[in-house]
Amino acid sequence: MTAEQAPEQQSGRTTTPQPGFAAGLFLGRAATDLLTLPEGDPRRLEEAEERFLSRLRAFCEKEVDSAAIERDDRIPDDVVEGLKDIGALSIKIPRRYGGLGLSSVCYHRALMITSTTHPALSELLAAHQAIGLAQPVLLFGTDEQKREFLPRCVREISAFALTEADIGNDPYRMHTTAVHDPATDSYVLDGVKMWTTNGVIADLLVVMAVVPAPGSDDGRMTAFVVESDAPGVTVEHRSSFLGLRGLENGCIRLHRVVVPARNRIGAEGEGLAVALGAQDTGRLSLPAVCAAAAKWSLKIARQWSAARVQFGRPIGRHDAVVGKLSFIAATAFALEAMVEVIGRRAQRAGTDTRLDAELAKLFASEQACVVADELLQIRGGRGYETADSAVGRGERGIPVEQLLRDTRAGRIFDGSSEALRAFLAHDLIDLHRSADPQEPVPDSGPAHDGDGPWGGHRAFVERTCRRLAGELALVAGGPAAGLDERQRFLGRIVDVGAELYAMSASCVYAEALGGADSAPGRLADAFCRQARLRVRHLLDRLADNTDAADRETAAGVLAGHHVWLEDGVPDPSTDGPWIARPEPGPATGANLRRVIRPAGTGRTADGPVRRAR
Repeated sequence: MTAEQAPEQQSGRTTTPQPGFAAGLFLGRAATDLLTLPEGDPRRLEEAEERFLSRLRAFCEKEVDSAAIERDDRIPDDVVEGLKDIGALSIKIPRRYGGLGLSSVCYHRALMITSTTHPALSELLAAHQAIGLAQPVLLFGTDEQKREFLPRCVREISAFALTEADIGNDPYRMHTTAVHDPATDSYVLDGVKMWTTNGVIADLLVVMAVVPAPGSDDGRMTAFVVESDAPGVTVEHRSSFLGLRGLENGCIRLHRVVVPARNRIGAEGEGLAVALGAQDTGRLSLPAVCAAAAKWSLKIARQWSAARVQFGRPIGRHDAVVGKLSFIAATAFALEAMVEVIGRRAQRAGTDTRLDAELAKLFASEQACVVADELLQIRGGRGYETADSAVGRGERGIPVEQLLRDTRAGRIFDGSSEALRAFLAHDLIDLHRSADPQEPVPDSGPAHDGDGPWGGHRAFVERTCRRLAGELALVAGGPAAGLDERQRFLGRIVDVGAELYAMSASCVYAEALGGADSAPGRLADAFCRQARLRVRHLLDRLADNTDAADRETAAGVLAGHHVWLEDGVPDPSTDGPWIARPEPGPATGANLRRVIRPAGTGRTADGPVRRAR
């Protein structure tokens, strides 16, 4: 199904969606039939999608100098323009609004291509299409807003401005205000937004602001479309991070910015629904990038482990490295399986995949970091060395240290792992309080391995998910007080569920690719065996852990009982507040907004230089 064929949601209101696989999993039901893929090779897409991906890959291979992006910390204007020209900014925008109207699965494949060329490219596309203007307008916009803004999103870059200095995963601490002026039927916005990806180069912003409630101190969070060149909008800082060089992320000041009421998305007070709705539909963007990182890691690990000889044989033949190769290969397969299976399921009308996508984001971002770390260990000193330094010594430049820096953001961006576990646990407890889960069946040991290599894995998933349901039912039936002190306990339950989901998706995907005796089948079996060991460890930690002792130790740290341990080392930090408190008012410095303009072909005399992952 293409995006053009999928029905649009009007004002975020739809019929009751079909429960997702994840919800059933935590209620004790492993309904793997919900994950079944359509007949045929799931790797094959429609002809128009294959043509687009072919053009995109050719562009990335021939026109993008990824080493220059890393070195200069910016995407050249002509690269941005080239992405626009082939439609990369409008993959999911319906054709009637000028977009390509392609599927979410195609979009995920596009992110895999761009992220392995350089992650700044996938961040540009994802921030624009996953949570930027197009998605909120498609989900919650009026027909007039769709006609006005969606055609612009085909070539104009958008950004989503939510985060503030005092807002991490808690949007209710928002200070940006939007005061309605009934005389002009417009709003006046004031505030400062930080960490706005694409904010430095955006043409259009989705700004979250609080509309004061008459006669009350409470405000109603609301979403607005803001023109980036409107009076009072200033990009006053471009942020830099551990990785993701080239990311056009910055701080945006809004000083008495006048926004017409027709630019409000949804009603006053529906801003959080708009934000969460856009986030839910775009949450598979990061798992797609993580899957691509794991796939590239497998390629490098395979080639290097065969080429590097130590103690008379390739290092890939040494048992210590064998385990790492097996883990990388199995995990790469599982991540691709989750993205493909959930991505296709998300395209079905009336299907709830919110919990599925959140589990995929949590699992993929955590596992991608482990994969990157294992690849660096396989490469040894060459993994720790920068690619440019290796080239300077006359060797192939392989940016493994860059991969480690770039993948690390996934555990923080788009909801930190800790916050996601807490949010998922809260939703799952509510789910149990409103449902009647099956009685738990304790996990009595290793699953029976009859009925082929996957029979035992499926039995393990079914038995373990019933135990999860029992654990959650006990929590849901108990007092609500004290749940904050059980975050790690509940987080382990969520992590077990994520492993079970990955196991189920891997088996379904392998079945579609050739069955248990195929190469994909052997990878699925390898992943499930590894996952079962991790699950058993997590289940053991439900009862056998140091949680209570850790709380006591942490309380002592916060009370200053162990300050003596900090003696003897200097602190290289600069002076200043822990959290900046931007003062409202006009900008005092230059506007750092960058207007994208084509600046030539981007070729050198010797042609483009490409260093891709």
